[in-house]
Amino acid sequence: MGSIKYRSVFSPATRQQRKENFDSYWEFSQQHGGELFEQDRDLAKKRAKLKQFRDNPVKLRKPLADPDAFYRNYVALQDDPESLDRMTLMLTAIYKFARHEWVGIKGAWDAVPDMANSHTVEDKISRVHLAEEFCHVRIFDEMLRTCGLDRVEWVPLSPFKEKIYEQFPKLPGFLMDAPAFVTELMGVTFYCHLHRLFDDVLADEPEVRDRLKDLLDEITLDEVAHVGQRRNFVGPLGIKISKLLVGPFYTMFFNDIPEVGRLFNVPQMIKDGEAFDYNDLPNHLIERSWIPSYCKV
Repeated sequence: MGSIKYRSVFSPATRQQRKENFDSYWEFSQQHGGELFEQDRDLAKKRAKLKQFRDNPVKLRKPLADPDAFYRNYVALQDDPESLDRMTLMLTAIYKFARHEWVGIKGAWDAVPDMANSHTVEDKISRVHLAEEFCHVRIFDEMLRTCGLDRVEWVPLSPFKEKIYEQFPKLPGFLMDAPAFVTELMGVTFYCHLHRLFDDVLADEPEVRDRLKDLLDEITLDEVAHVGQRRNFVGPLGIKISKLLVGPFYTMFFNDIPEVGRLFNVPQMIKDGEAFDYNDLPNHLIERSWIPSYCKV
């Protein structure tokens, strides 16, 4: 933290600035994730980092009082949420958020060119970006395992929602770019609020609290970079539309995860999204991530 170093992510950017930042981001992503294992939808450095976590496991001192409550509600809420403790609500919320991400990237992976057929920097970036997102789902799974939940299945959404996610990457840029940017911004907003929630819910489990924070940081630093990367696709009109979409998109998405409204202040999350300018992010994330040049003071 410190003095103001960054501008709003909604700051204007010329076409030339955005082109230069695509090149800059591509250089960053190559060193950041390492070799792409396309068959496995994985990246060398991400794989190694996850292995470090798995080779040094951390577990709850006091196991979950009622794991069955999680398994009953993690795909769809079955119980009265008033009857669920905050730990269970938090874990089901994490799964449901990650599940949406998993469904979205499955559809996008098949819709975008593989690396052999990626002939532009933008296409190459998109392929690596999606591989990073698959790495995130593995990290979310590790979060749940850290809390003793090793029977989690990643199940599809409803056929209608699956079809929406499948068709979204096929839309032309002028329709897709602004919503895609807002979706990445929503991810960073959610992760920042979740990071703070760990202090509350896991106050009596410091080892697990710190491990979940470390796991979440691995996702968040990528998502911070993804916000800037997706911002590069959005022109002057699109960026104005994007800011207008923050409230409706956050509201619609989080309404689909009832636990979020019980754990977080969604109106504040919307305000944070509209005001996002990187300045409130911790330095250890900023130092490892990527920010567009036109957002730097």
